[in-house]
Amino acid sequence: MSCEPTDLPAPGDVDIPALRERYRQERDRRLRPEGQEQYAAAVEQEHALDYSDPYLPRQPRPALDDEVDVVILGGGWAGILVGYHMRRVGVKNLRIIEQAGDFGGVWYWNRYPGLSCDNDSLCYLPLLEEMNFCPSRKFADGLEIREYAQSVAKRFNLYEGALFHTCAESLVWDESIKRWHVGTDRGDDLKARFVVMALGPINTPKVPRVEGLDEFQGKMFHTARWDYSYTGGSQREPVLDKLSDKRVAIVGTGASAIQAVPYLGKYAQHLYVLQRTASTVDERHNTPTDPEWLAAQKPGWQRERQMNFHRAAIDGLMPGEVDQVCDIWTEINRNLAAEFDKTGWPQTPEEFLAAREVMDYRVMERLRARVDAVVKDKRTAEILKPWYRHMCKRPASSDEYYPTFNRPNVTLLDVSATRGIERLTKRGFIHEANEYEIDCLIFASGFEVSSDMRRRWGINKISGRDGRSLYDHWAREFRTLHGVMTHGFPNQFYVGFFQGGFNASTTETFNNQGRHIAWIVSKALERGAASVEPSLEAQNAYVQHVREVAIDTTDFIRECTPGYFNNDGQEIPDETGRLRPRSYAGELYGLGYYAFEKLLEDWRANDDLAGLVIEK
Repeated sequence: MSCEPTDLPAPGDVDIPALRERYRQERDRRLRPEGQEQYAAAVEQEHALDYSDPYLPRQPRPALDDEVDVVILGGGWAGILVGYHMRRVGVKNLRIIEQAGDFGGVWYWNRYPGLSCDNDSLCYLPLLEEMNFCPSRKFADGLEIREYAQSVAKRFNLYEGALFHTCAESLVWDESIKRWHVGTDRGDDLKARFVVMALGPINTPKVPRVEGLDEFQGKMFHTARWDYSYTGGSQREPVLDKLSDKRVAIVGTGASAIQAVPYLGKYAQHLYVLQRTASTVDERHNTPTDPEWLAAQKPGWQRERQMNFHRAAIDGLMPGEVDQVCDIWTEINRNLAAEFDKTGWPQTPEEFLAAREVMDYRVMERLRARVDAVVKDKRTAEILKPWYRHMCKRPASSDEYYPTFNRPNVTLLDVSATRGIERLTKRGFIHEANEYEIDCLIFASGFEVSSDMRRRWGINKISGRDGRSLYDHWAREFRTLHGVMTHGFPNQFYVGFFQGGFNASTTETFNNQGRHIAWIVSKALERGAASVEPSLEAQNAYVQHVREVAIDTTDFIRECTPGYFNNDGQEIPDETGRLRPRSYAGELYGLGYYAFEKLLEDWRANDDLAGLVIEK
């Protein structure tokens, strides 16, 4: 999207009470009482779906029994950035354990046609200045991102000691030797001084529980295990010519499907798109990056751009600040800033939030109008319209998605009334009492982002002091210090969304956490510490602080359409028994990401490891 003003309806032309009621009705139609249980864990589906690595063969190797300073679980951006910071502070003896055949995380597994980043590449791709790398386009494609991630790992010597095609099965703290026993599916017993959980939020595919999954006799796969041997083509050349005589159905219309559907519609004999909830899909404007412009930027330009993107997407632009990114993520705050420049800036946070809510409804009306302007069939257009607040689902952009539904070989089916696909048969699927015969079924149903942590991480056992399970410890709520450590689990760290700052660029969140974790590890090693963990008092004080400054988003989360942003609408009891919605982002630091970043910087500047119990 350009930074030209968008064609918005006037505030008086938007009936917010009516829209709020329509949003509620549409949400209620999609709520399922079983919440996350509507999806089957990957291990339950392995008999029907192949989750093995289709890209690199698993090579045999002997089991390892060795000692290591740091074990990092995960080789996606989270693990790479932790490894980068460990190298910077001088940690040499480390291993990265990764279930895939190479570095890349979600960019390793996802290779479907059309895959690209849906955030500004100059913000999303970390360490651009350190690597002197210029992304080719505003939204870099998946192949470029994967190769870049692997180049970062190579530059900072992360391949040394890396264990690929390896999954951790158990983490057990051994008090007698002050080490974590890391057991793997390859028979390894690694005795690690420190363990970093950097498994990322998007690492385990999920598939809805569908009656008849065992009956269907056609081809099935998940978008994160795309089978080019069946479809034809490759990630580099996605010409899906083997589908010319195939009837294909794709389940889901989130970010993955929006990118893959145009290719399936172009090449398949017939394509059925099964949609439960429509996504917001704006124009793409995927312009090339000007290398001369990038070369002229001053040192520190990427951090400045990331800060601008964060304000434009989340916090709100400052008076006179220009939106440097200009896309669907930044439109609401960009529009607000333009209007405030004319009418005057709000004096209180409440005034700002009220104005932002009105702009939210206006922008969503514009996006629904875009559907009407592009999709010719009115019934199809109505199904494709999103009815919820802007950030209830991940916003998307595509110039080819909506036009694909104008093809005669593409059929959109609304499965919201049945809250998903009804059931499969030997030859196809049932929808509204009709059987649709297909040759191939593709699940674009996402990942275990907000589900039970045991399912998401896939580690059978995580036991800290006195054998306490981390899964039990966090069953009802997170309790951490700085979102990266927890009492009772010494020398263990976490990268992800727990109790901390949330940056609009996910990789910058991981980068900040990796920096903080590596600093703690380096100080512990300098001081000859056998173990380090938060005291209960420091942890409780931090949790209390997080909750004191929290912004109450309960109503917003409850009103959202079900999805991974809000745990599919399922509420869980906290430690008092009160039901609360659970956000995939954990408990956000209410004073903002950069206030959280400063809190960590000030804590490190004191250089006394305040709140940590250090055992020599």
